[in-house]
Amino acid sequence: MSRLFTPPSDAYSLTFEPKASDIDANGHVNNVVYLAWAQDLAIAHWEAWASEEQRAPWSWVARRHEIDYRRELLPGETATGYTWVGELKGPRFERYVRIDGPDGEMCAQSRTDWVLIDVAAKRPARVAPWMIERFTPKG
Repeated sequence: MSRLFTPPSDAYSLTFEPKASDIDANGHVNNVVYLAWAQDLAIAHWEAWASEEQRAPWSWVARRHEIDYRRELLPGETATGYTWVGELKGPRFERYVRIDGPDGEMCAQSRTDWVLIDVAAKRPARVAPWMIERFTPKG
């Protein structure tokens, strides 16, 4: 992955404050915590931009994660996470996440292939037009 992701102006964002249990033996946020935060961002984005009724027939599953680490996040530092979707491929959306430290420097970034699942059929389903409209970045 290696190229630095730049969030679009309408990227969804959350802040994260590491808990003591997030800090590893090296004295910084553990790598797996960034992946958990990426998932938290994806879920929060879905819940913020689609009503409970709209979400009910659908679920998302991660097909593949790629993650790069660049800057350690230390105890007491607050991170800002940004997420947005990329290319649509049938039932899959690429989702990008960038997590920055308080200095604005990227700590970690990820690209995940998420697959839309029809809950009743328990099978992948094409992403609905309203989802494309709602979640595709505008710029």
